[in-house]
Amino acid sequence: MSTDMGHSKSYIQGISSGRAMPSMAEFLYLCEYLAVTPRDFFDAEIDNPALLQQGIDGLKALNEDDLKLIVSNINRLRKKE
Repeated sequence: MSTDMGHSKSYIQGISSGRAMPSMAEFLYLCEYLAVTPRDFFDAEIDNPALLQQGIDGLKALNEDDLKLIVSNINRLRKKE
């Protein structure tokens, strides 16, 4: 990932260890690279933000009837928990 961003191999390690901080532009690029929003990046309650974003993107393309069906299925699945 570091080299994909145009940095040395230790760049991401420095950030994850707290020795370095990315610029805002680098942080936004990192979020784009990971396919997550900046908000989701910091949300500890989301286990798989990239998969969640993929689902949200797919939902945006559905018509109202299909969305109602998906919401109904989500509610049914949540009741099983």
